[in-house]
Amino acid sequence: MRRREAIQLVSSSFLALAAGSMPKLLAQEAKKKKILFFTRNVGYYHEIVQRKQGQQLSFGEQRLVEIGGEMGVEVVCTKDGRVFDQDLSQYDAFAFYCNNDLTQPNDAGEPPMTAAGKARLLATIEDGKGFIGFHSTCACWRTPGEPYANVPQEKLDPFLRMLGGEFVVHGPQQEASLAITSHRLPPIAPLGLGEVIAFFDEWYCMKNFNHDMHVILVQETRFLKGDCYRRPPFPSTWARRQGKGNVFFTSMGHTEDVWTSPLFAVFVTAGINWAVKNADPDLPANFEKVVPHADILLDKLAPQEQPAP
Repeated sequence: MRRREAIQLVSSSFLALAAGSMPKLLAQEAKKKKILFFTRNVGYYHEIVQRKQGQQLSFGEQRLVEIGGEMGVEVVCTKDGRVFDQDLSQYDAFAFYCNNDLTQPNDAGEPPMTAAGKARLLATIEDGKGFIGFHSTCACWRTPGEPYANVPQEKLDPFLRMLGGEFVVHGPQQEASLAITSHRLPPIAPLGLGEVIAFFDEWYCMKNFNHDMHVILVQETRFLKGDCYRRPPFPSTWARRQGKGNVFFTSMGHTEDVWTSPLFAVFVTAGINWAVKNADPDLPANFEKVVPHADILLDKLAPQEQPAP
């Protein structure tokens, strides 16, 4: 059996352990943790976090609640940006599936964040709360100017500096492979370093990487369709520290198939473990080692590619 087939056919018993049982045992050692999941979109609204008529939660919200529940972690969902002006001390971490300037109005009429609320969120993370970003969250407060250009970290919005990277563009949805470069966070370890996993999703090209990150998954680019991917491999999923807070980001998560994948749940579980400090291992920066040419970008956009997240 080929290695990739073996990865895709991981037994259900292992996946149950990876996505549920092990983290639940970790969570039982301390008080029940709590995550605030914020899914407000500005401009293009991602269907995965859109609440359908008569539904209290979107598909993505339901899945994160389920994954958290398997771990003994409570996930509270909201689209009301005013929450960041309220008591944040009750949460151990914050998860975002958002895009663009969240202090601006959106077509859904959902209350925006205030500038003060944004500052409070960043200060809270700096002081020790965790953060988990999904997919288009790297397209919040984007850098004005030439899209295919990196800028010094001090010129980035503080939210993107905290996150660790910024969206540029994406090509067509397609199957793509990701290389595992770290298994220090449970429950990734059984998958093995150097293994390659694959999903059908919408794949982001990114820039302005914070080199202090600990890269977990690398976006392979060689076989992807789209001129924006004609560049060396770059980080897709990573962890880093922001002050006393633990930050996790994955560019995956556009499609329902990804959110229902037990393998994706393994990495989400790892991210939750890191953000709420159920697991807090040493995660040294490995950017220069595993993606040394990731900052190389193209100088133009292909006409068929979409500049909106």
